[in-house]
Amino acid sequence: MRSGWAVWITGLPASGKSTVARELASRLEEMGVSVQVLESDALRKVLTPRPSYTAEEREVFYNAMIHIGSLLASNGVNVIFDATAHRRRWRERARETFPRFLEVLVETPLEVCEGRDPKGIYRRAGEGQAKTVPGKQLAYEAPESPEVRVDGASPPERSVNAVLEAMRSHGFHLPFLA
Repeated sequence: MRSGWAVWITGLPASGKSTVARELASRLEEMGVSVQVLESDALRKVLTPRPSYTAEEREVFYNAMIHIGSLLASNGVNVIFDATAHRRRWRERARETFPRFLEVLVETPLEVCEGRDPKGIYRRAGEGQAKTVPGKQLAYEAPESPEVRVDGASPPERSVNAVLEAMRSHGFHLPFLA
């Protein structure tokens, strides 16, 4: 059995990571490529049902997320990580774990993310209710050399096309759509 690959989509909260992840998964499924999206908010509901977002909790959470992804990949499942993972070391740990790995940075200015704010985290940060928001109170360590950089304000199809092109150029075996 061939092991699966991993694509980590990172960026500030509300940068457009989930939109890119969903569109990428959909396009891959259209090509006949099965994927599992590991979305941090969904996993948090199971792994940390009442998240405190402390440094220790985040360390445990991202280690668990990478472990789950590696279990899937070792069984031939392709994985898309949809997670901010504001510390570079977590994404680098994933890079070391997966033989075929691609990092995608969704670049979106903080002001745009704050304007979107679908989950209200920036609002809560402004009200003092959230104290550990990456990009606000915590530094977001952007990747130094991601394989792909996409503009969070551009149409998701354009971002996905760039990701698919990078996947092909990095040896990910993907069928071409007719």
